[in-house]
Amino acid sequence: MSEVKGRILTGDRPTGPLHLGHYVGSLKNRVALQEDYECFFIIADLHTLTTRPDKNAILSIQDNVRSLVLDYLAVGIDPERSVIFLQSAVPETYELNLIFEMLVTVPRLERVPSLKDMARAANLETMPFGLLGYPVLQAADILLPRATLVPVGKDNEAHVEVTREIARRFNRMYDEVFPIPEALIGEVPTLVGIDGQAKMSKSLNNAIFLSDDAETVTRKVMRMYTDPKRVRADVPGRVEGNPVFIYHDAFNPDQEEVRELKDRYRKGKVGDVEVKKKLARALNAFLEPIRARRAEYEADPAMVDEVLIEGTRRMCREASETMALVREAMGMMRLEV
Repeated sequence: MSEVKGRILTGDRPTGPLHLGHYVGSLKNRVALQEDYECFFIIADLHTLTTRPDKNAILSIQDNVRSLVLDYLAVGIDPERSVIFLQSAVPETYELNLIFEMLVTVPRLERVPSLKDMARAANLETMPFGLLGYPVLQAADILLPRATLVPVGKDNEAHVEVTREIARRFNRMYDEVFPIPEALIGEVPTLVGIDGQAKMSKSLNNAIFLSDDAETVTRKVMRMYTDPKRVRADVPGRVEGNPVFIYHDAFNPDQEEVRELKDRYRKGKVGDVEVKKKLARALNAFLEPIRARRAEYEADPAMVDEVLIEGTRRMCREASETMALVREAMGMMRLEV
């Protein structure tokens, strides 16, 4: 293993299985970067409460957490190299979040563009205080392990900027405790869903999940949105912005096949069915090793739990060290009870 370059913090809310958009947006980077960085991957269960605080949603978190750990392991995240931990099991998260709330204004948070989108997607008529503070809680997540790099999707880049501002303000007011982390955006910042209308999302029913079997993937691909103006196979079609070709570019390693399909599509010499069948084949070839690893880990549920428990213990040790530095820098009173 090469010399460690820094620390990474990134993760996901346990609201359901991960999909191809998560892979190109962040997971691919995580797997590659764990070779050179000390990685902390958070299962952000507290963040689910910002839009889904009802009891039934909370009860579903436990199964979703295990599913998320399986997705991480299946794509190649190595628990020997990387820390996988549960956000709510780290008490210092709550403490640092409270401190950071004092260092940012409401108008600044109201300028974060994704928050209104999140409220709208959750059918919330007004913005809850917790959702408005979502980027502040993210800042606590990122800075507790004193991360220097944050692999995120394009829609979370503004959240990382809030973290950078909070870190700078804390360091200026008290002492140089925190690094100023950088955001790292995936090669395909936003992957459009199979409906061609919005980014891939669990809630919009337009996603291909990493855990989907081959038959399900093929079925979803065959109903993908393409060029709405192309009514027959002999009509020249549009490649640019066409979801089927976006996916070919992202997941089909046979670049010559992709170039040939694009050329024929533009000339009206290939039908959507052939293009989609070749995409389904490429996607299933990509997903098959992930499925195999997932099945291997699913057969040993005790090991999955141990990965999460040990990772959370390791994160708690880091969090305790960080909060000791924070309290000392701030001059907070120490009381032995």
